[in-house]
Amino acid sequence: MRCPRVAVGMSGGVDSAVAAWLLKKRGFDVLGVYMINWDQVEEGTSTCLRTKDEADARRVCEKLDIPFTTVNFVKEYWNEVFVKMLDNYRRGRTVVPDIACNSHIKFEHLHQYAIENLAADFIATGHYASTSNGDFQEKRGQGSGIRLLCGVDPLKDQTYFLCTLRQEQLRRAMFPVGSLTKTKVRQIAREQGFDDIADKAEVAIFQQLFEIKEASAFQSMGICFVGKRKNFEGFIDQVSSSYRLCDIYWQMGQKAS
Repeated sequence: MRCPRVAVGMSGGVDSAVAAWLLKKRGFDVLGVYMINWDQVEEGTSTCLRTKDEADARRVCEKLDIPFTTVNFVKEYWNEVFVKMLDNYRRGRTVVPDIACNSHIKFEHLHQYAIENLAADFIATGHYASTSNGDFQEKRGQGSGIRLLCGVDPLKDQTYFLCTLRQEQLRRAMFPVGSLTKTKVRQIAREQGFDDIADKAEVAIFQQLFEIKEASAFQSMGICFVGKRKNFEGFIDQVSSSYRLCDIYWQMGQKAS
């Protein structure tokens, strides 16, 4: 009987790195997948950050000796997450695009891609959450329904961003760091030689805790996979005016459906 294969959504950050390490430690057949969901070249912005994140994700997989692949969901992200977010903002509604990103991109398109192309049985992420099936699906089959549960770290719990996941999505989801605190995750990362990734996480926490008005870098706002924006309102206005939402063309001259 073969070991279950788990596709880990790698972000280049500490949480997904430790999630992949924990899965391999438990004996799963692990592979890493990095998603490209925003076309920075088309937008005309720098690709340096994404390239760094992708390089970090690749390096983690190489160190763990697990396969690494990238997948492009730019079209899906635009149509199913970003356009809907813009439409809601135009109507005066404040939305959280991360929720749609998780339900439509990570746990729908990535999940389906992993099953059909990578022969994966489960998909795992670095979210601080859990389910009634357990962080590693170790309690699978013990109940009729699956409940989404909070992670043990009250400061990092991310169940709100996963609240729209359906039963069939939760049934194949693993959240390996759900039973760990962020401090413990960073400790594991350092012990496994991922010091620079752990440092990156600590810098992000510092930026969240201390608002330094003189340092513009600490005033950025981030959108799931779009990246940090110093002027969020200006960015939304620019994108809204630059693209006709009903007439988007992608590479090779193909019109988005």
